[in-house]
Amino acid sequence: MNMNNGNKFNKESRDDQNRINWQIRVPQVRVVHDDEQLGIMSTEQARKIAMDQGLDLVEIASTAKPPVCRIMDYGRYKYEQNLKKKETAKKQRESQAQIKEIRLRPAIANHDVETKVNQAKKFLEEGCKVQFNLQFKGYRELGHKEQGFSVMKKIVELVEQFGIVEKQPTMEGNRIICFFTPKA
Repeated sequence: MNMNNGNKFNKESRDDQNRINWQIRVPQVRVVHDDEQLGIMSTEQARKIAMDQGLDLVEIASTAKPPVCRIMDYGRYKYEQNLKKKETAKKQRESQAQIKEIRLRPAIANHDVETKVNQAKKFLEEGCKVQFNLQFKGYRELGHKEQGFSVMKKIVELVEQFGIVEKQPTMEGNRIICFFTPKA
């Protein structure tokens, strides 16, 4: 159990943060402003230059000798970093193909099969993968697996117009599973 949850100086919370303004406690720093080096100066002098411009003194490279600090609007910098983080997370989510599951029973009517196929068509057009899952309940239904395979064969014939069969219908436990991917 982590006992430092309330401590604002614990290591986990400091890893992604830079020291700013009065948190910088070294005597001298190398100062950069608008991609122009202002040189090495005392921390007090660098802080004063930043305050006069209404900006912050932000430590960028703390391991350098002397540490490198940039004069910038730290609030705006953090805001832009959050936007970039959200944008990369969004792109990552979009790049992952979603799998949509359509569930069936072996005693399904023809019209219901057509409805399920239309659902699959819509999902495949959106670029999602589709998994058909035909489940048997009870020993009586499991005794008639051929009925389930005939329903899946009909579904494969109808859906092949819109998508590619990634995995042929196979029996897994008490269900028959079949995967489709969108046509490229």
